[in-house]
Amino acid sequence: MPWIQLRINTNSDDAETISDLLLEEGAVSITFEDGKDTPIFEPKLGETPLWRDTVVVALFEADMDLSPTIDMLKTLPFLGENFGHKVEQIEDKDWVREWMDNYHPIQFGERLWICPSWREVPDPNAVNVILDPGLAFGTGTHPTTALCLEWLDSLDLSQEEVIDFGCGSGILAVAALKLGAKRVTGIDIDYQAIDASKANAERNDVADRLELYLPEDQPADLKADVLVANILAGPLRELAPLIAERVKVGGKLALSGLLREQALEIAEFYSQWFDMDEPSYKEDWSRLTGVRK
Repeated sequence: MPWIQLRINTNSDDAETISDLLLEEGAVSITFEDGKDTPIFEPKLGETPLWRDTVVVALFEADMDLSPTIDMLKTLPFLGENFGHKVEQIEDKDWVREWMDNYHPIQFGERLWICPSWREVPDPNAVNVILDPGLAFGTGTHPTTALCLEWLDSLDLSQEEVIDFGCGSGILAVAALKLGAKRVTGIDIDYQAIDASKANAERNDVADRLELYLPEDQPADLKADVLVANILAGPLRELAPLIAERVKVGGKLALSGLLREQALEIAEFYSQWFDMDEPSYKEDWSRLTGVRK
């Protein structure tokens, strides 16, 4: 059935209050959107920040009269009589199909493809990772993930031990295993990421070579020939001594989750332990690589 959508221009201070009021008025769903294309790149742990200019989007059943709701909103002192809003009718769709149609197989480097399970594999002879979008970050579509996948594809991983530091969906861990790694250890602070990595490894028949840990459970003597960490600049800097300790002498390192303007500073910091290469860039993001001294 069709729906009625109400969009309200507001700010981060008032968005939650408006959301609560709209739910009381009968909204079946509420979402928040960026009002002025202002990305939030690196929230602190435990925070869910909103944009300064936020659009509250409420969905109502099609037969609902929104006039009383809009009149109520006009009485709010932080909105006022002439608050910015838009009411529109939304036609019903097969939203699952709509969502699935957005994902296609993607090639990274020369050998590696990331393929949703509902799509035909383009090249059966390639290294194909079957991975569906899920709860944890990492489907290959983000530039930082793409940079890491391309780097892994460029390596000879046969008989190598790999650490995926901040494994998320397990996309990098599974790709490394499919590319020939002897064993991969995935580490993440989120138990949902551990579950997602395990499920994706099982789907790709590589779970027997993947070990997964929360940070507090990781082995103290853990070391690898290759370490990839696709997280964010703050944690990469904070955890640098631990990351360096996890890489064997002569081992390879890749760091991503970095904005262009953050790359050189982080590269300089890691040069204490690694011979660092020039950064690689994709859109606004960067990847650093190096070899352990």
